[in-house]
Amino acid sequence: MPLVTAWVTGMFENETEALQSIRDFVRWGASRFNEAGLFYGHGTDNALDEALMLVLHALSLSHDLPSAYLEARLDRSEREEVFELFRRRIEERLPAAYLTHDALFCGLHFYINEQVLVPRSPIAELIERRFAPWIEPDAVNRVLDLCTGSGCIAIATAHAFPEASVDAVDISPEALEVARINIEGHGVEGRVEAIESDLFGRLRGRRYDLIVSNPPYVGAEEMAGLPDEYHREPVLGLASGESGLEVVERILREAADYLEPGGVLVVEVGNSDQALAARFPQVPFVWLEFQRGGHGVFLLTADQLNEYQSIFDA
Repeated sequence: MPLVTAWVTGMFENETEALQSIRDFVRWGASRFNEAGLFYGHGTDNALDEALMLVLHALSLSHDLPSAYLEARLDRSEREEVFELFRRRIEERLPAAYLTHDALFCGLHFYINEQVLVPRSPIAELIERRFAPWIEPDAVNRVLDLCTGSGCIAIATAHAFPEASVDAVDISPEALEVARINIEGHGVEGRVEAIESDLFGRLRGRRYDLIVSNPPYVGAEEMAGLPDEYHREPVLGLASGESGLEVVERILREAADYLEPGGVLVVEVGNSDQALAARFPQVPFVWLEFQRGGHGVFLLTADQLNEYQSIFDA
């Protein structure tokens, strides 16, 4: 048995009888997570919230559980289930959402597995604001979500614009299987279409009032330095060449052909924002701000994309 596995297994076995209540397990799990040096960036930002998420999942309880129930005792099978989730979180460095197969985005729950990124984009705030003041909500009839992954942006946008149809595009057939599960789960089959395509490749003739994308944008150096938890996500959804700009540059070159007059393009580039600004210093990217944190999301209008097309093509 590998050393880490033996240590974790032994640690859990020694504590099986000592811990009794939900509160006991949350506190104990948080301590073990801190000892193990876990990284939090996939739905929680601290050990206590991470432990609570896993305990409540094991017990099939919701996060609005009244505080009095934190003293409720677990039976043996429940304790074993919690320990197994804790063990996998520590040993495999799996983000909690991959263990619970559930992630929250724009107040909606989405099925998640390791074929898609864990939803966490600050674009959620834009969706909640219906992209005000950049577009007129009543004028949005067609939306494109490029690199849709789990479909969370596409589906949340469909909720925000109930009269609009949304194309959810991804190059990964495995990701689209997850997106279709979520499309059906949210009852938007008639308005959200999952399409397998390498960016705009299979969208000829289609035009949109709004194009939103959270594409791969992590450069090689940043990719190598990411915590282990990020390396449990699909590389296809993160890495984008040496600079992190390969996919983003393709989007900029092609997006104008798919936007209606007056339409807008919104793209997340994260920590590659400075590299993008340096690559195209003449382009007046509008860098959006967020109240709940996040950065590196730009907006360009259809007119701007057309104006600077020669620069993007160079």
